[in-house]
Amino acid sequence: MNTPLEDIRCGHCGRKLAEGRYTELSIKCPRCRALNHFRATSHDPSTGSANKKDIPDA
Repeated sequence: MNTPLEDIRCGHCGRKLAEGRYTELSIKCPRCRALNHFRATSHDPSTGSANKKDIPDA
C-alpha cells in the first residue's frame, strides 16, 4: 500500500513549501524568508535498512 505524501509547511507563516517524505530537510520559505528544519521522528523500515540475515556474523 502506498502512503500519501506529507504536506511540508513553513513553521512561521504556514505556507506550503513541498509535498513528500524526508529524513532530514532544510528549506527557506520564499514568503517570510524563515529557515525551516525538518527531521523524521522515526525511520521507515521499508526504505532499505539491513536485515539480520544481511549482516555477516562477527
